[in-house]
Amino acid sequence: MFESIAQDFHHQQIQYKNIQITIKRLDQIHPQISGNKFFKLKYNFLAAKASSFDTVLTFGGAYSNHIAATAYSAHLFNFKSIGIIRGEELVNKALNPTLATAQQLGMKLIYVSREKYRLKNQPNTLDKLLTEFPTAYVIPEGGTNHLAIEGCKEILSDHDQHHYDVICCPVGTGGTIAGLIESSSAQQKVIGFSALKGDFLTHDVAKWTTKNNWEILDTYCCGGYAKTTAELIAFIKMFEAQYHIPLEQVYTAKMMMGIFDLIDQNYFAVDSKILVIHTGGLQGKLPLNGH
Repeated sequence: MFESIAQDFHHQQIQYKNIQITIKRLDQIHPQISGNKFFKLKYNFLAAKASSFDTVLTFGGAYSNHIAATAYSAHLFNFKSIGIIRGEELVNKALNPTLATAQQLGMKLIYVSREKYRLKNQPNTLDKLLTEFPTAYVIPEGGTNHLAIEGCKEILSDHDQHHYDVICCPVGTGGTIAGLIESSSAQQKVIGFSALKGDFLTHDVAKWTTKNNWEILDTYCCGGYAKTTAELIAFIKMFEAQYHIPLEQVYTAKMMMGIFDLIDQNYFAVDSKILVIHTGGLQGKLPLNGH
């Protein structure tokens, strides 16, 4: 099922000062089911199929990579799909490319207020949704659940687990880094670069692992989720021009800017081997013209 659509992706090496950085290009797995979303959705869709669900229901914001990937996966594997979208103010607005594509792929979009959206994980909210959509398999926001973490454990190969000193990845809901932590070797350090302000993700991820070889930094979130700064835009332009690797402004660019800054601060030991997980999300990349 999912295995049959995976394309080859490669490790791309770059050098910054005295540190060797290898970027694992998960963005190359598939044009639509890209990056970490491939791994997060894999076992959820297999479970939905095994239990004979005909619909998948999930949650996300207006520019959600998860919404886009879920809509395409459902279309590809003949599921109906429903997206609960944060922000009822979007109802009378023209659809952005993410939501327009999801709708074209057959996803039913239901807009809810931000207040209601915050209650999405409450039992009463889920019970009401399952009453309204009894044949729906529910996937959490960002795809993060125990099946997603099982999928994300597969991101690291045997070589990755033993060759690198540090593993870096962006963090949104915590599922990807939880899988990486669980599959990492004891001597490795896993560093997450949060796209959101606050330390709540550290508490969330701690629920999924008993290991302590990891940390999540929010230093480079640029003020919060989907927020950008002139510094971030300038970094993206520089990085893409020099290394010819695309970055998007919500996750991967913030991570790479953080890694470069930590290298400048001599955070990593000389000759450290760093593996960077490019988690895709390029469907949400905004044009840099005008910045």
